Amino acid sequence: MKKAFGEAALGLQHVLAMYAGAILVPLIVGAALGLTSEQLTYLVSIDILLCGVATLLQVFNSRYFGIGLPVVLGCTFTAVGPMIAIGGQYGISAIYGSILVSGLFVILVSGFFGSLVRFFPPVVTGSVVTIIGITLIPVAINNMGGGQGAADFGSLSNIALAFGTLGFIIFLYKFSRGFMRAVSILLGLIAGTVAAGFMGKVDFTPIAEASYFHMVQPFYFGMPTFEWSAILTMILVALVSLVESTGVYFALSDITKKEIQEKDLAKGYRSEGLAIFLGGIFNAFPYTAYSQNVGLIQMSGVKSRRIIFIAAIMLIVLGFVPKIGAMTTIIPTPVLGGAMIAMFGMVIAQGIKMLSGVISESQENSMIVACSVGIGLGVTVVPELFALLPAGVQILTSNGIVAGSLTAIGLNIVFHMIPSRKRKREAQAVQSNQAVTPH
Repeated sequence: MKKAFGEAALGLQHVLAMYAGAILVPLIVGAALGLTSEQLTYLVSIDILLCGVATLLQVFNSRYFGIGLPVVLGCTFTAVGPMIAIGGQYGISAIYGSILVSGLFVILVSGFFGSLVRFFPPVVTGSVVTIIGITLIPVAINNMGGGQGAADFGSLSNIALAFGTLGFIIFLYKFSRGFMRAVSILLGLIAGTVAAGFMGKVDFTPIAEASYFHMVQPFYFGMPTFEWSAILTMILVALVSLVESTGVYFALSDITKKEIQEKDLAKGYRSEGLAIFLGGIFNAFPYTAYSQNVGLIQMSGVKSRRIIFIAAIMLIVLGFVPKIGAMTTIIPTPVLGGAMIAMFGMVIAQGIKMLSGVISESQENSMIVACSVGIGLGVTVVPELFALLPAGVQILTSNGIVAGSLTAIGLNIVFHMIPSRKRKREAQAVQSNQAVTPH
């Protein structure tokens, strides 16, 4: 009994460590798309449930699926900006059409994705993550003011709540360590909501109206539609997520002392693709490996897959209870905005961290970063720049994340994969020296 209680406590720790990220993504996307409180409750609940399902797919080690490591999957923040952009341009049905196709794409390329990784070195993935983080900041700033179009936008109470929440998160990050620091965002959201409750800014109606149990419903928001630019955007998001997941896999392999082979990586990618595909069917999100749970494993020293299995079951059970999902929907918009500054800032920081080791390697890398981030941010701010181009070309230019990502991929090929005359001469010189050197 004592052992079971201990395992449950360890599993709950993993749930709490990833919970803020798991609920923030649906809250941000749902608010941006103007969903009702009922729809938002469903979105949060189904996301929590599928986080558990996606985790189970990875923890199990079958013949075709599962990397068999203690990895936790959650919805990727990389998809937030693209989903908001797709929903704003084509509607919510196009979001889930693009997620479905990207999931199938990942399943199809899982067997040989290892050979495609060379197209996504740190200079490319770091640029993409940085672009996504930068394009999300305006969403956070609008929420800090109370939400775009709010009657009390920018009011003193909204600003106080937003910066109070952000300040509390920073305080926890400064003066806490380990698990407390890992859940600082979640604690900040709770503290901000409590403060807003005393100010009369919390509406408990969604909790009262939510049921205690619901069944999942495929295509809850309607049948998917398919737009080429939306599909391309989500495929790029999926590929970047796979690169990030690869890093998590190898980190866990080192921690658990379990060597992973190419076939194990393929099973891991395949599980991630299936999780993304299920996200499209049940109107949830793309899923990826969560690095914060790797830190928790390092901190606790508990490396058992059984603990992650327990955490996954907890997530699935929580996902069937809309009352719990509804609790997250009462978080006031300014409180959400304050937390989003920290979360989105961390996305940018992660991108910068990925770039910090490669920018100094060569001037070419600096040019790749400069052009891709510049194009990505520029197209986001001035989307009408390419309005006169043919519709087929606008598929690649209408979205800042796609334009910036393709710029990074293209310039990486130009600078690092197409042999230059100088490199050819250097290679020829090396071959000549080897030919005349006596053995």
